Amino acid sequence: MNPLLVLDVVGLTPSTLRHMPRLSALAQQGWQAELGTVLPAVTCSAQSTLLTGLMPAEHGIVGNGWYFRDLGEIHLWRQHNRLVGGRKLWEAARAAEPGHTSANVCWWYAMGMTTDITVTPRPIYHADGRKSPDCYVRPPELHDRLTADLGDFPLFQYWGPTASIASSRWVIGATRKILREQRPDLTLAYVPHLDYDLQRFGPHGAEAAAAARELDAALAPLLDDAADSGTTVVALSEYGITPASRPVDINRALRREGLLEVYTQAGMEYLDPWTSRAFAVADHQVAHVYVADPADLPRARAVVAELTGVDEVLDRAAQARYGLDHARAGELVAVAEPDAWFTYYYWTDPAAAPDFARGVEIHRKPGYDPAELFFDPADKLAKAKAGLNLARKKAGLRYAMNVVPTDPGWVRGSHGRLPDSPADGPVLLCSTPVAEPAGRLGATEVHDLLLTLQGVRAGTRH
Repeated sequence: MNPLLVLDVVGLTPSTLRHMPRLSALAQQGWQAELGTVLPAVTCSAQSTLLTGLMPAEHGIVGNGWYFRDLGEIHLWRQHNRLVGGRKLWEAARAAEPGHTSANVCWWYAMGMTTDITVTPRPIYHADGRKSPDCYVRPPELHDRLTADLGDFPLFQYWGPTASIASSRWVIGATRKILREQRPDLTLAYVPHLDYDLQRFGPHGAEAAAAARELDAALAPLLDDAADSGTTVVALSEYGITPASRPVDINRALRREGLLEVYTQAGMEYLDPWTSRAFAVADHQVAHVYVADPADLPRARAVVAELTGVDEVLDRAAQARYGLDHARAGELVAVAEPDAWFTYYYWTDPAAAPDFARGVEIHRKPGYDPAELFFDPADKLAKAKAGLNLARKKAGLRYAMNVVPTDPGWVRGSHGRLPDSPADGPVLLCSTPVAEPAGRLGATEVHDLLLTLQGVRAGTRH
């Protein structure tokens, strides 16, 4: 079995690669190819396609979250691997080679994953409401060895206003330790650093170049380990981040037309999916619009289509053209124009915004919120408030990090629509000349490519 390391370098494109000489050297040893992605071009959908060889219509991951109709609730960033249909990469390898071993370090849907080794962020939710950084590790005895060497998983540097290279360094360190000590046949590692400043400041500025150089340097020891152990390296990305400056308030538009309803508690408004005739689950540049009554479809479609910044509105037939026509998808799917993206905001009076709007609350917000990457620039005391809350946390007191802006205008980069140019799209690098494709590589072809690189014959994907 040929050992293989697959690095998911989020946001890696030909543009960012210019600032990453160590990663670029992989292509000099082997090859580089333009990599296709899926709609929506977001983490959970793209990763699921890469690992199953199936489109979202088949594996069912229609975004980073969706409206769970059987629960009547919107959930983003669920973690259980059973949500993903189809046979996964390591399962196909194990079926062909029963002794095959695999490790996952922070690829998504890790809970319940059938890899031999699993490492994924998993906070401790204390009984008094506090949240502490930690990770879920299987086998359990590996947890303490990782944290003894690397410290606690840096959850607050993994996402939020303080997101930084620290989280990627932890992932890289954990991957190095697993490669040296466990020597799995297949190792998956997810390094998110390019996701941060490219969304904060845009993909073409000095911040993006600095982030690329910083990550390239952090990856160097891992790449050296792989070379020393004869491990083939594949580095790929899920999507490219492009400049964005036009937020689209899709839910506020549906509310103005009387299609979206809210309920009120303690003076705060909450989206009411049970009674709303139509609402959107915003996910970067794609929004799933759920319409309860088919009679409301023409009206909901007209409202969304007329919004400035909306490129397409896909019904079920149009979704099928993109391989997105799954029962979990919205009755309509809105796609933003290249420089636009969708907010989840549904309140019309700032005083009625829910308290979670100004915090990092990825599981409570009914849509993705890139403003969570910022301390509110309009609040000069935001960082001081964060420091005070950190002191409260260390003292064992409850606290709320209400420092995130509710002005979406600070965001400068986004993703989700299919790339308009290969320069802004995903790329795949391979450290060996084996299996080089003749041209562009489709996202659904990666599954079989990785099996081939390990010396495993590809089988059924279902």
